[in-house]
Amino acid sequence: MPVHPIGVHVGPGLTQDGGMDDGGPLARAAEMDADGVQFFLSDPQGWKTPRLSADQQADLVGDVTLFVHAPYVLNVASTNNRIRIPSRKMLGQHAQLSAAIGARGMVVHGGHVLGTDDPAAGADNWRKTFSRQADDGGFPVPLLIENTAGGGNAMARDLDAIARLWEAVGGFGAGFVLDTCHAWAAGWDLATAVDDVRAITGRVDLVHLNNSRDPQGSSRDRHAPLADGEIPTELLVEVARAADCPVVLETPGDAASHAEEITLLRSALA
Repeated sequence: MPVHPIGVHVGPGLTQDGGMDDGGPLARAAEMDADGVQFFLSDPQGWKTPRLSADQQADLVGDVTLFVHAPYVLNVASTNNRIRIPSRKMLGQHAQLSAAIGARGMVVHGGHVLGTDDPAAGADNWRKTFSRQADDGGFPVPLLIENTAGGGNAMARDLDAIARLWEAVGGFGAGFVLDTCHAWAAGWDLATAVDDVRAITGRVDLVHLNNSRDPQGSSRDRHAPLADGEIPTELLVEVARAADCPVVLETPGDAASHAEEITLLRSALA
């Protein structure tokens, strides 16, 4: 297994009942000759508790690096108790199962607060999430917070927001996911993005290497194929090189196109 694997998001990869679709995520990774694979453990738009039998967990053991993506509905930053409290519970459930299958990390979006709320309250809710989990021994798998594309009240849209969030969670060992499409949409300079993030967090644990269908600063989260979007391909390659960590492609396309993207990226980074 390469030190810095190149993986692909497949999805959902598992059925809503936790079953494997046509061999599951490892079969999808094999079709694309990927070193790693990222997938959801349950419906990304639902609140269902993730469940995998012992046999299903065994089917996820192999030489492929696994990353789990938490459901999109999860928002531990929210000041709405009916969202924040179940989000915390679900975060813990997904982290437990992620650890059980040997995932290298679990990706979670930074979330947001309502327009009338102080974003500092959202950062404090993140601190409380980690603090309460620390009382139970901490998360059993590295929790990797991802930057997001839009929303002025988002916890991880711009660098100032990430700095505020990291003041709250950095001491708990939170990891960071740099999504290139999201950063581009938020108006970041991708030429310095890795250094800019590391100056705040001290780390970049995973890169979601995605091109964008829209101009820089659009606030639109619309991914494009690696070599077919608004972001110059060579700039994306340089982000991957500078980050020097695992990469996951979340680009649109079929298995054949993803295999071509992996080949392109391996060659460019060689």
